[in-house]
Amino acid sequence: MAESIDIRALNELIEKHSSFVTNIMTGMEQEIVGQKHLVESLLIGLLSDGHILLEGVPGLAKTKAIKTLSSLIDAQFSRIQFTPDLLPADVVGTMIYSQKDGQFVAKQGPVFANFVLADEINRAPAKVQSALLEAMQERQVTISTTTYELPKPFLVMATQNPIEQEGTYPLPEAQVDRFMLKVMIDYPKIDEEKKIIRQNITQGDKVKVKPIMSTKEIEEARDVVRQVYLDEKIEQYIADIVFATRTPDKYGLKELKGLIGFGGSPRASINLALAARAYAFIKHRGYVIPEDVRAIAHDVLRHRIGLTYEAEASNVTAEEIVSKIINKVEVP
Repeated sequence: MAESIDIRALNELIEKHSSFVTNIMTGMEQEIVGQKHLVESLLIGLLSDGHILLEGVPGLAKTKAIKTLSSLIDAQFSRIQFTPDLLPADVVGTMIYSQKDGQFVAKQGPVFANFVLADEINRAPAKVQSALLEAMQERQVTISTTTYELPKPFLVMATQNPIEQEGTYPLPEAQVDRFMLKVMIDYPKIDEEKKIIRQNITQGDKVKVKPIMSTKEIEEARDVVRQVYLDEKIEQYIADIVFATRTPDKYGLKELKGLIGFGGSPRASINLALAARAYAFIKHRGYVIPEDVRAIAHDVLRHRIGLTYEAEASNVTAEEIVSKIINKVEVP
């Protein structure tokens, strides 16, 4: 009985603190037609302190969605256009000689912002990708011999185009794993497409998106998200899903054994739990249910499963493997 009272009180707390979610959704809808899953994914990343990788063909409002979200929050925003000739110093900064002071001083790069849009991230070589690793994982940057803390909140939202292979570099596995979510963006439905046409040919002056939240309020919301109740049965469910990506035969999925090169790391389990909590928060609920885990499982796991040559030869995707796992693992 005591636990049910706690859950009720927690629900009221979440209901009170998650009211801004509706305002952000409404603000995003002013600029983005449809793409509800994309908007929810951006919010999950923001509330869970996790980075997001968006993949889709050009023209699906990936960059626009990220810019709109950063406009709705009164925060520093920077955009880095990744190109093959980009250098690590162009991202994190470098030491420059100051004639006035007669010494070298650190010039901080565009990564020193709350929201960093890494546009077409797979166009830059490995040397530049490695410069982002420390920033994404440790929330700090080392220039020369000095380490600088990055501002809070700090969120890298990267886009990549899956159809063009010329002049692109596959992201290192170590970096891909640092993205909490990998979100696949698809074409809009036909009625949404008509609305997009209407919106873009009839609008005169663009409506300027005004901030509705501060970074301090985001930090406070994150503290509340950490209070969302995660039952032991849900923890077990998350662990089972991740373990099924490593040893599928133990979960009655023998047909997947030859298709998976490597499964999700403990980072996958942590991110599944964090994202499920944030998803429950977005739905104004104070506790996580199995449907929350299922809703975000594809985004958390699709980039963490390594496929074998056999899988690629059979045209089996990580997407299909995750679907089979969540359909097979017993729901608590």
